Amino acid sequence: MESIFPAGRPPAETLADAMAGADFVLLDDEIFEADYLRVPDEFTVDDDVVIEGSRGDDEIALTRADIDGALHIGAGVFRLKSGIRLRFLTSATIH
Repeated sequence: MESIFPAGRPPAETLADAMAGADFVLLDDEIFEADYLRVPDEFTVDDDVVIEGSRGDDEIALTRADIDGALHIGAGVFRLKSGIRLRFLTSATIH
């Protein structure tokens, strides 16, 4: 069975690990280019934007309050309090 994860990199179990180096954000079944990602820290407040993405004319923005309490449900996928599934993806490099 072929892995969907980059060689040597297991699926992330924390949001911080998942966000590292991500090129795309998958919300449920909709993919957006990751324009801005900020791993929340002790200085991040609830209304700070931590994820911004775009797809054509569509844009998304998630705040710390939106992602706080996200539950890791497996294979690098997280469920937000709103019920939305969140996943971060990287571009594949072909040689």
